[in-house]
Amino acid sequence: MIATGSGRAGASAALLLAGIGAVIGGRALSRSAGGDGAGSARDGAIVALVLAVVGMALAALHLATSSGAIGTGNGRGGAIVALGLGLIGMLLGRLALARSRRTA
Repeated sequence: MIATGSGRAGASAALLLAGIGAVIGGRALSRSAGGDGAGSARDGAIVALVLAVVGMALAALHLATSSGAIGTGNGRGGAIVALGLGLIGMLLGRLALARSRRTA
C-alpha cells in the first residue's frame, strides 16, 4: 500500500509520475507540431498518457486514504498538485496524439 512510509511518500510518487507525464506530453506535442518524427511523437504521447493516468490514480488513492488537512504533513497538498499535473499531462498527451495521427 502507498501509506507504508512517511505521509508524503505516496503523494511524492504520484507527483513524480504526473510531472514526468506532463514533461513528456509537452515534448511529444512539440515533436508533433514540427511534422517530422510523428512516430516518436505518438510514442511519447502514449507514454505521457499512461504516466499521467497512473500519477492521477495514485494521487486519488492517497487523497482517499489519508487523514488530516492540508498542512499537516500527510501529503494531501502534493496529491492535489499531482492531480493537476496529471490532468495537464493527459491533455498534452491527447493533443500530441491527435496531431501525430493527422500528420502520419
